[in-house]
Amino acid sequence: MTKVLYPGSFDPITKGHMNIVSQACELFDEVIVAIMNNPTKKVPFFTLDERVKLIKKLYENKPNVKVIVGSGATVDVSENEGCQAIVRGLRGLSDYDYEVQLRQINKDFSKDKMNTIFFFADKDYQFISSTAVKEAFFLGKPICNYVDSLIENEMNNKR
Repeated sequence: MTKVLYPGSFDPITKGHMNIVSQACELFDEVIVAIMNNPTKKVPFFTLDERVKLIKKLYENKPNVKVIVGSGATVDVSENEGCQAIVRGLRGLSDYDYEVQLRQINKDFSKDKMNTIFFFADKDYQFISSTAVKEAFFLGKPICNYVDSLIENEMNNKR
């Protein structure tokens, strides 16, 4: 059974994130979406518990998607979950340099055991980021093209 870890803050999860999950689900037996607890990030829109609940709801009919909260080093979470690799999404070249650095750090921390597999977001999602979604939301602009309706509704409920 091939298992991969897809880590991120997912605050909120976007259609771009969902596109990466979908691609990974086509190739691997289990995709573990790890909502990482990153204390260096600014104040989140959704709490960790809210993100877990929402993402589990999004994938309730997808038996090969598991949602967890991860803390500490991503490579440790991946190894603890029995994953063969880490999945990361790329929107374009702007993500590439940062992701290559993370890949190498994870290889070093795992003594070359853990590799990273990159998926490019489909063209319709290459410009979407959680930060841009939150900015558009706070400016009162529509976000329905960028997040699932469940996420949009929950954001509106929190307004």
